[in-house]
Amino acid sequence: MKYKIHNLADVQTESIGENTMIWQFCVVLIGAEIGKNCNINCNVFIENDVKIGDNVTIKPGVQVWDGVTLEDNVFIGPNVTFTNDLVPRSKQYPVEFSKTLVKKGASIGANTTVIAGNTIGENSLIGAGSVVTKDIPANTVWFGNPAKHTGYITSEGKILDLKMTDKEGNSYDFLNDEFLKND
Repeated sequence: MKYKIHNLADVQTESIGENTMIWQFCVVLIGAEIGKNCNINCNVFIENDVKIGDNVTIKPGVQVWDGVTLEDNVFIGPNVTFTNDLVPRSKQYPVEFSKTLVKKGASIGANTTVIAGNTIGENSLIGAGSVVTKDIPANTVWFGNPAKHTGYITSEGKILDLKMTDKEGNSYDFLNDEFLKND
């Protein structure tokens, strides 16, 4: 399958990878780039200067504004809000919108707000309802308003506390971009 667009979606771009599905009531503007094997759920708006990698899931009610890049294997939960203008004014537009980068494997929970100009690191996890006001390092877990560092997450999705201990009491070390369980 090349890609599939629901007949009730308004998709203006032709830059869509194979096996991507765009559901009903989505609007995707002409300049957007969407990778392979993505699932763009209903009621999603994607602006022009947006790049979406492969294997990305975007749940309903998300707006992806100019300046946002989602790398491969990113999960965007329902009603996540991205911003792109740090000083918004009606009918006044910046010369360039702030850039936001969500790196490979990151997950952003439902109803999170991501303030423009920040980078969310690889494999990081942002808890539902959080407000991201600064860069998020790779393999970290953040929750709250404003989001605060509450732990770590392995590439396999195991959550560790700030002492790098899992729920079973196992401790981990971080070496060469990998979490290693201490025996």
